[in-house]
Amino acid sequence: LSDAELLSILISPGIKGKSAEKIAEEILAKFGAFKGMANQPLSKLLEIKGLGDVKVIRIASAFEIARRIVNQVLKEYER
Repeated sequence: LSDAELLSILISPGIKGKSAEKIAEEILAKFGAFKGMANQPLSKLLEIKGLGDVKVIRIASAFEIARRIVNQVLKEYER
């Protein structure tokens, strides 16, 4: 799956006249990629039409899971 397709799963459904995948494409274009998104305050994501509290929390949760995985892998690598 593309980055936009993965993100659209988290923000599904879209809004009237705009699919979740289109919203995801706009988010990625605005922030450059997942890395750019991860460094934004949640309030910046809430400014995007089609994203509300629940969808932003889903995105934040996915980034937190990714951070924890990376931290665990790094700790194991340091051993």
